Amino acid sequence: MNLDLTRREFLAASAAVACGLGAKAQAQTAFRHTLHKALIVGKPTEDALKRIKDAGFEGVEAGIVSPQDAAEARKVADQLGMRIHSVMRGWAQFNSPKPEEVENTFNITVNALKAGQGYGADAVLLVPGRIDAKPMPDPWDFRVKFDPQTGHLTSVVAEGNERYQAYIEAHNHAYDAFQTHVRRLIPLAEETRVVIAIENVWNNLFVDPHHAAHFTDSFKTPWVRFYFDIGNHVKYSPPEEWISVLGKRIVKCHVKDFKLNPDGRGGQFVNIRDGSVNWPAVRKALDDAGYDGWMTIEGSDKLPMEERSQRLDLIIAGK
Repeated sequence: MNLDLTRREFLAASAAVACGLGAKAQAQTAFRHTLHKALIVGKPTEDALKRIKDAGFEGVEAGIVSPQDAAEARKVADQLGMRIHSVMRGWAQFNSPKPEEVENTFNITVNALKAGQGYGADAVLLVPGRIDAKPMPDPWDFRVKFDPQTGHLTSVVAEGNERYQAYIEAHNHAYDAFQTHVRRLIPLAEETRVVIAIENVWNNLFVDPHHAAHFTDSFKTPWVRFYFDIGNHVKYSPPEEWISVLGKRIVKCHVKDFKLNPDGRGGQFVNIRDGSVNWPAVRKALDDAGYDGWMTIEGSDKLPMEERSQRLDLIIAGK
């Protein structure tokens, strides 16, 4: 579904949401579960947090700093009535063939969890790795099947899987490596009370929501959950389908949009509400999943901060 808006239509829709009790109140009357607005900020300084708050946001996702600096940033955020809710750890290399790279990426993740504790955040975004084995199926050709005991892929397309054996083997190796090293992090996650939140990105892993759910469940702990990026897998399947499958596993959401090509194959990232995401369907799916959490805009940087805030109001209102 294409939700392109002219600027006049967008302003009219924004005004409609703002009237009466406002977008937030409308969202609460229409939905059972509360969503909170956030942006990504590198370093949560007082000036940065104040500008974000003045634009209408309640919190931020921040970068990795020392536990001491994180604790100081938390004090500043508290004084402003803001929340540093998550830490952007980003890409790890748990499946690297070089032991020193694996250990370095592990140590960075340790630092991210400790920063999360200092910030008062409740999750760290982690992308456990990437595979680049060639060839691999096009996004629209994936038909993933996996062994429920091991989590290993058994096939990735309806026919002709022999062509993709190198990809399947690399994926299974990565799955095992992620299992090993994420498990090493769980005791610290529990100690710091910070969830390890696995994100879906274009790293050629977990391209199917059922497989992503299986991976998350395999740890059998509430300290490993899922960070769902709404725009990242539009090219594979509609995000509302992912939300329906992942359900309570979702601990955080990134708000992005992706505009599919006319043939539905491939496309490009665009400003939120300018792409192919069916936002009313996504909002309903989140509510049905019982998601009470943060909606953090990633990208859309060409829009003024205030307009990003207004567009997110519309999304939260189910528009």
